[in-house]
Amino acid sequence: MKKQVAFSAIPPKPSVLGADDWVKSRGSVEEVVAPAPSVVVPLPHTPEPMKRFTIDVTEELHKRIKSQCAQRGAKMADVIRELLEREFPKA
Repeated sequence: MKKQVAFSAIPPKPSVLGADDWVKSRGSVEEVVAPAPSVVVPLPHTPEPMKRFTIDVTEELHKRIKSQCAQRGAKMADVIRELLEREFPKA
C-alpha cells in the first residue's frame, strides 16, 4: 500500500516589501528602538583581556578540585587563577 499525502491550497506568497518598507510599515523606529547614547561612559574598572587556557587532568583530581571549590563556595576557574598567580607572580 502506498502512502498518500494530500496537499492543501498553495500558500500565500511572502510579502514583497523590502526591509526598509517593512520597518516603515511597523511604525517609527524611535518607538521601537531606544536612541543610542551620544556619550560612551567608561566602566569603572575594565578587566584585562582574557585568554582561554585548557589543560587535561585526571577525573579524580577534577572531582577533588570541584568538590573543595563547592565547599568553599568558589568557582574552579577563580581558584585555579589564584594558584597560577601565586606560582607565577609578575616580575
